[in-house]
Amino acid sequence: MTEAMVTTHVGGRRGGVLGTPSMIALMEEAAEAATRPYLPSDHTTVGFGVAVRHLAPTFIGMPITVTAELLEADDRKLLFKVEARNERRKIGEGTLRRTIIRLGSLDEREA
Repeated sequence: MTEAMVTTHVGGRRGGVLGTPSMIALMEEAAEAATRPYLPSDHTTVGFGVAVRHLAPTFIGMPITVTAELLEADDRKLLFKVEARNERRKIGEGTLRRTIIRLGSLDEREA
């Protein structure tokens, strides 16, 4: 975990803890990485739903492991179970919803 990922207003003498938005970003990255080998090169996934609980603090320098398991696929919509752990315990858990899109399709919607 890096300093850019922390919130400092509750860190006490250790200097800061992993912020919830940073933990969720790591979970989203894990879910995207889990799908990447199975998608055409011109496709990716984007998030559209988050239901995550932040369970325990993680201090600067502690390693974090994040896993994403695909629970359900309905056409282009995907549901993942996600979990984050530090070296001591589970620090976060929940589900993410993502959808498969073709790269550039969001730009076309803006036109």
